[in-house]
Amino acid sequence: MYNSSIGLRALLVAALLLLGGCSGNDAGSAGGAEAGPADNLRIVFVTHGQAADPFWSVVQNGARQAAQEVGVRVEYQSPDSFDMVVMGQLIDAAIASNPDGLVVSLPDPDALRRPIREALAAGIPVVSINSGYDAAQELGVLTHVGQTEYEAGYRAGEQMAAAGVQSGLCVNQEVGNAALDRRCEGFADAMDEAGATTDVLAVEMGDPTESQQRIQARFSADPDVDGLLTLGPSMIQPALRALEEAGRHDQVTMATCDLSPEILEGITDGRIQFAIDQQQYLQGYLPVMLLSLHLRNQNTFPDDVIRTGPALVTADNVEALQRLTEQGRR
Repeated sequence: MYNSSIGLRALLVAALLLLGGCSGNDAGSAGGAEAGPADNLRIVFVTHGQAADPFWSVVQNGARQAAQEVGVRVEYQSPDSFDMVVMGQLIDAAIASNPDGLVVSLPDPDALRRPIREALAAGIPVVSINSGYDAAQELGVLTHVGQTEYEAGYRAGEQMAAAGVQSGLCVNQEVGNAALDRRCEGFADAMDEAGATTDVLAVEMGDPTESQQRIQARFSADPDVDGLLTLGPSMIQPALRALEEAGRHDQVTMATCDLSPEILEGITDGRIQFAIDQQQYLQGYLPVMLLSLHLRNQNTFPDDVIRTGPALVTADNVEALQRLTEQGRR
């Protein structure tokens, strides 16, 4: 596993050295088609999350910044909703366009195994990001950039248990997404080790009103639940409204995964106790740097996972991150 800050700095220094050799050229941007340097490298992102989503927009911002710095063209594509069939088709289309590099998320590695292996067979180097770290090595990608999801959930469970929670609820807005499922598993294991209980509540990310109703109904029906973990920014408002409507806001410890301005505001005012941060900006930025180094300099990366998290955000460090989150950088 790659978790050394020294190693990460070395990668960035190498990228800057590479950039020095590309000065004087116009850089492309994510989603754009501006001319790049003489080699005109083009990298395609295909993820399960839409660029307009508050989480994935930060991934795209990281890719855009790296594209400008090293002079490559980056295109970002995703299904309109969580759909592995459509995502596989997008990867197929990306392969047919013959990009120089491909970046993919792996929410369901089994469903995406065929197109990814076809990309590799076609000589297209692939970096995986965000979800599916435990399948990346077997698939044969260059490396995986993201947090280890089980450990993210486990850390959330440790924090919940330390806060005195005895019965926790993990709200999963994309059941079947391996990353989110693993977060709930880690959360459950840490809570179980502390003598607490947990359950998973499945909701629908595309229907926030119904999600709120499901969460509210659960809290109304089960007065013993005193901890709530959401798995991303999309569930913050439904969860907060559900707690308020159920009259349980002061009785439930709430936490979440990932960051948004709204989440940091909730930590500041005490409605949310903590957030698990996977620094998704790096999940857009680093793959562009790594693929540029691989394609231009034949660099390889011996570590299976370049970890971007999990990191913990609490009232103690939230102020420093608020401005960066508003800028779309954290």
